[in-house]
Amino acid sequence: MSGKAVRHTVDLRQAMVDLVELVAKAILSGVGIAVLMSVAILALSTETHAAVVGLEDAKSGELLFGTDESGRFVMAPKVSTEVAIEVHGMVARTRLTQVFHNPAAEFVEGIYVFPLPEKAAVDRLWMKIGERTIEGHVQEKEKARATYEQAKGEGRKAALVVQQRPNLFTNAVAHIGPDERIEIRIEYQQSLAYEDGRYRLRLPMAVSPRYVPVVDPNALPDEPKALEARAELQPAVLRMPPQSSSRGTLVNPIDIAVMLDAGVPIIDVASTYHETRVEKQSGARAVVLLAKDQVEMDRDFELTWRVAGTAPQAAMFVQRKGDTDYALLMVVPPRPQAAESGDHQRLPRETILIVDTSGSMQGSPMDQAKLALEHALRTLRPTDRFNVLEFNSITRALYTDAMPATATNIAEARAWVQKLQAGGGTNMAPALTLALPGGDTPGYLRQVVFMTDGAVGNEDELFRLITQRLGGSRLFTVGIGAAPNGHFMAKAAQFGRGSFTHIGDLREVQEKMVELFAKIEAPVLRDVTIRWADGTAVETFPARVPDLYLGEPVLVAASTRKALSTVVVSGMRGNQPWSVALTPAADANAAGVGALWAREKIASLMDEATRG
Repeated sequence: MSGKAVRHTVDLRQAMVDLVELVAKAILSGVGIAVLMSVAILALSTETHAAVVGLEDAKSGELLFGTDESGRFVMAPKVSTEVAIEVHGMVARTRLTQVFHNPAAEFVEGIYVFPLPEKAAVDRLWMKIGERTIEGHVQEKEKARATYEQAKGEGRKAALVVQQRPNLFTNAVAHIGPDERIEIRIEYQQSLAYEDGRYRLRLPMAVSPRYVPVVDPNALPDEPKALEARAELQPAVLRMPPQSSSRGTLVNPIDIAVMLDAGVPIIDVASTYHETRVEKQSGARAVVLLAKDQVEMDRDFELTWRVAGTAPQAAMFVQRKGDTDYALLMVVPPRPQAAESGDHQRLPRETILIVDTSGSMQGSPMDQAKLALEHALRTLRPTDRFNVLEFNSITRALYTDAMPATATNIAEARAWVQKLQAGGGTNMAPALTLALPGGDTPGYLRQVVFMTDGAVGNEDELFRLITQRLGGSRLFTVGIGAAPNGHFMAKAAQFGRGSFTHIGDLREVQEKMVELFAKIEAPVLRDVTIRWADGTAVETFPARVPDLYLGEPVLVAASTRKALSTVVVSGMRGNQPWSVALTPAADANAAGVGALWAREKIASLMDEATRG
């Protein structure tokens, strides 16, 4: 990048900081102004060699031009990627803008592929192709496809967004002219994760290639006669060939800016995987920028922060739209008291540890998984039982059945783990079938800890398998690597009545595994119910609140045609009742809550279809 371009980038980033500071001062002084906050597009074109790829090979937001009937694509040269995120309370709104270039001498049709957080609600698509602009409108699927085909047949520029998976969307773009620039902007919102006293914001920036086995998991026998179940690789999924730049610049650059408004003073803002700098505007507001002008889109971006004061026990955000109130409830289970934490409260556990040793786990992910297994084995006590399974194209178990956690057996397991090597496909179904027998072990709390990058494409089949075979077990997923399949990992834990933990760096293994097993061992808040005002008809998602583990809140989206008043959330803490009352503020209007409720309703209906 030239010195002039660097100065231009710094000026733009400083301009954003100045703009946010101006907005903050105006709000604090009571001056009402309307500001459209944007991050300018940086015209930093890089020369890259074309890579022929498949649709599943795209690792991040990519525009792919069709080549022939083989289903392969050529990646369009990328000019820039800019992300602006605004956080208000526990709702984040993201605007992602990418610019591409068509170097061909003829008109082409493209497919834009982009990853999303697993619970994002997209509500805007804007495109500029050459001098023409396109504004997206939401229609039913078949009507939208017909509208797109009609516009395409008439030679007009058009785009069609299709959800491939809940966290992977594709956008067909018709009639891109020779030498034209394509600017694509999407906007979405999401509820923030809150865990162990910290808010977490995650921006997916990479999509790992997915493995789809030929074998139908529903056709597997209920009781495998052997510990190894083989499956063939489906050869349609190939890794993307590496691109190179003749100028030595970043091949897949991105710039990120986050405007944080927590509503209360913010402390301890940290980026998990990228170097950042924080520009404080006020106690409750901050702007977070990358330390470098741009970084490579090779790993997810995660930002965490805490707020001043004690951790909240409960919160409710309400949005009023017309005659409907939408609400987002967050309830954090109380920490166990000393009397609840002793060994006499701890039930013996049967712990089944499953580790992914497929080819996608090579390198650092495999090292992280081995360290995580080592820590998990150290948490076992003589009264527990355990087994360790590995899977790639085949599934292999250390023991034919769970064994007592004696010192001799633990030492044998640790030696077995150290010999594990990555290679082969990601065939999860046999491993899950073996680990989930459909019943329980009397006298033991049965828990399955599943460590993987989640690089699969047959998620729905695996969700059905988990639902059918879970029995009395609890399934806890551990996402390994810089860009795990967050949708699969979170949903598998949801269907398994457990929780999802992400480990993206070797330095995190100890901390994250300690937190996970603290949750597993801690008393939970069970039989949780929500009581609304008498006569209030409310539609909530999830309809049934799950058990709560230490440090993990319950998040419930609700809709009602009556004005919301005080809501009471209650449950059982050990053998004692527990409750908290929430009353919305008179002027409550949390933007985006209605869209998040709609997203949760769609997800709930799709979950029911998955369960059959």
